[in-house]
Amino acid sequence: MPATMKDIARETGLGLATISKYFNGGQVRPQNRKLIEDAVKKLDYIPNEFARSLKTRQSRTVGVVIPELGNAFITSIITAMEDILRKHDYAVIVCDCRSDVRREKEAVDFLIHKRVDGLINMATDMTGAHLQSAVKENVPVVLIDRLIRSLRGKVSAVVVDNAEAADQGTRYLLEQGHRRIGLVLGSEGLYTTRHRLQGYLDAMEDFGLDRREDLICYGNYTMDGGYAAVKQLLQQEEKPTALFVTNFEMTLGAMLALNEMGVRVPEDLSVIGFDKLDMFGAILSDLTVVKQPQNVIGEEAARLILSMMADDKVPAQIVTLSTQLHEGRSARSIEA
Repeated sequence: MPATMKDIARETGLGLATISKYFNGGQVRPQNRKLIEDAVKKLDYIPNEFARSLKTRQSRTVGVVIPELGNAFITSIITAMEDILRKHDYAVIVCDCRSDVRREKEAVDFLIHKRVDGLINMATDMTGAHLQSAVKENVPVVLIDRLIRSLRGKVSAVVVDNAEAADQGTRYLLEQGHRRIGLVLGSEGLYTTRHRLQGYLDAMEDFGLDRREDLICYGNYTMDGGYAAVKQLLQQEEKPTALFVTNFEMTLGAMLALNEMGVRVPEDLSVIGFDKLDMFGAILSDLTVVKQPQNVIGEEAARLILSMMADDKVPAQIVTLSTQLHEGRSARSIEA
């Protein structure tokens, strides 16, 4: 027979009220905590999480809805976030919506039905319609990477300054003398895409350069998208002298395309990428990149959701993080 709370009471000599308070996250005296923890180990006691959730109306779970589980940037954020949540005894349920608006809403509704205590979302549907059920049920929500205008003041968010990130990369190439700078963006309409485009345009304008549509391509934040975008840019008669690729997967695709086409970096073409992750450091060791603080994004998202779950009076807030330009040897100076 599995051990019960009554068995722990007999083992420790403590009352059921004290033991119940301990398992529900309440404060108990240090000596009582040690007695209970020792008894749990000795009796191999496993708490009945379902029964506890019915009583406390807490499931000790956080739902996470993302567009692509195979995206290395996203998985690094989830890892950092989950490490902190687990330390606070929260389990994480991750749902991959495959960048599909319908799947995203179904995932949110599924998690609400599972009575998650909080929800973290890298949004695909920028209208915010998929999150209305969570807002209605007063489930705390933290957005990562992308803001949703219609939900300002209702949900919290952790983002980077995307316009500044793109300005950094573009300005670096401009200062090296480049004027024909090809830009590879993600999916049109997304928050990150719009702001990274704006940063690029702001830097170009500061150097007296007009917007050129032939230098701007969209690669939907995938390796295949980056590969196709670079092929398109380099088929032009007036080819760019430099490329700025605005996410990691597209950067991998871009480098694959350049290698296949026999384009030397930086001798034939200068390149700046995004987010050189540790697992690919050896492959892209010489690449100049704009790096987002993905671990900090995950840590801040966990901190925000924990504070909101602990106190429903905590106001919604937006945390904006900075990026850094890491110089490699993939961009060279030319005469303007």
